[in-house]
Amino acid sequence: SITTLDLTINASSASAAEVTECDSYSWNGTEYLASGVYTFETLNANGCDSIATLDLTINASSASTTEVTECDSYIWNNQSYTQSGAYTFQSTNSEGCDSTATLNLTINNGTTSTTDVTECDGYIWNGTDYNASGVYTFETLNANGCDSIATLDLTINASSASTAEVTECDSYIWNGTQY
Repeated sequence: SITTLDLTINASSASAAEVTECDSYSWNGTEYLASGVYTFETLNANGCDSIATLDLTINASSASTTEVTECDSYIWNNQSYTQSGAYTFQSTNSEGCDSTATLNLTINNGTTSTTDVTECDGYIWNGTDYNASGVYTFETLNANGCDSIATLDLTINASSASTAEVTECDSYIWNGTQY
């Protein structure tokens, strides 16, 4: 008795991959959000087991929000801002993923004022007695905590005085009054 065996041995297959991604990774129809070692089993072209292994590292994108209140202007990421608003800055974080920084900025403005005053002999302004004409400034903070600069353009006119010696009989009229 002769028996003949025509035997074909097909091999199973295996594969491995290391992947690093930001936030998520889609593999064989599944979305992965966390780092880990994952396997996928199927049949290869010969109908034998095929095991694929994924060594996955998920790095996270980052986001931050900063609240800032400044006077007149603010420099953020080498950019000068003079208006209140929400501003964003896109970059890459240390893990190579997106990084979004948000700045919620409030700009308070300083104030200025100028007053023209003409007075005789002297003038008291913000607690100081001025006796000469000139331009003077007073610096303080306004209600928002920003610089407030008040300017006084002052003209001082000197009063004049005179003395007259008069000798008259019985009466004398001076500036409309009879003496």
